[in-house]
Amino acid sequence: MKSSSNTGLVYSTESGRMCPECRQAVAACVCKAKPVVTGDGVVRVSRQTKGRGGKCVTVVKGLALDANALALLGKQLRTACGSGGTVKDGVIEVQGDHCDLVMETLKKHGHHPKRAGA
Repeated sequence: MKSSSNTGLVYSTESGRMCPECRQAVAACVCKAKPVVTGDGVVRVSRQTKGRGGKCVTVVKGLALDANALALLGKQLRTACGSGGTVKDGVIEVQGDHCDLVMETLKKHGHHPKRAGA
C-alpha cells in the first residue's frame, strides 16, 4: 500500500481537532492556516426586534473581517453607543436603536455601510 502525504491524524481524543498543515492541535496551531473570514463585504445595518421579547437591537452584517477584528470592532461600536451587545456568527448586535450612530462610526473606520430594513 502506498503512503500518501495527505493522510494523517485528523482527530485525537487527547487534544481534539488537528490542523492539516502543521499537524498540531487546532488550539495550539503554529501556522494558523487560513483564517476564516465571513461576510460578503456589503455592510448592512438594520434594527431588529424579532425573538427578543419586543426589545430592539441594532444588527451589523456583512463585514469581511476575521473573528478578532470583528470582536474589536464590536467593542468599539458598543463603546461609541454606550450600550451592551455581542458578536455572534459574524454578526455584531448592539442593544438599542443606534443605527445612525453605528453607521457614522463604521464610516469613521473606513467601511461603507448601508441601511437595511425599514
